[in-house]
Amino acid sequence: MSIGHTLLGLLETGPRHGYDLKRVYDERFGKDRPLHYGQVYSTLARLLRNGLITEVGAEPGQGPERKSYAITDAGVSDVDQWLSTPEKPEPYLHSTLYTKVVLALLSGRDAELILDTQRRAHLAAMRELTRRKTEGDLADALICDHALFHLEADLRWLELTAARLGELAGTVTS
Repeated sequence: MSIGHTLLGLLETGPRHGYDLKRVYDERFGKDRPLHYGQVYSTLARLLRNGLITEVGAEPGQGPERKSYAITDAGVSDVDQWLSTPEKPEPYLHSTLYTKVVLALLSGRDAELILDTQRRAHLAAMRELTRRKTEGDLADALICDHALFHLEADLRWLELTAARLGELAGTVTS
């Protein structure tokens, strides 16, 4: 995810200071990976330097002043372009799990055990996502559904690979 574009999109709703941007980002997008304050402020500095935002004021506080930022016309154009550009589909052609299976076969280790261990980890993650989905709001449910669909595809691959282990062993060890 582009943090810069996300912050720009949040600024389209109106001027905000860095603390507020972090809070809204974390509520909407960062439940699993909240932003660090340093990341927010370094991103804001880059957006400011690139002319995508501008400072619109500062609030005095107990510590340093809290600067407020607003999106510029160039920033709006940048967000428009980003939103209209499709994300590159990632086919996972160089899967770490595939590498582990092949290396297990090459070294005489139990590749089926690796697949079973991974299957258990996937199922545990799916149970947690399903629980989270039922307890969260619509946005959280959609994020969980996205992750669940990817995990389901991984599980199908694990089953297919387990069914073909003998054949795969013959091709990688010969």
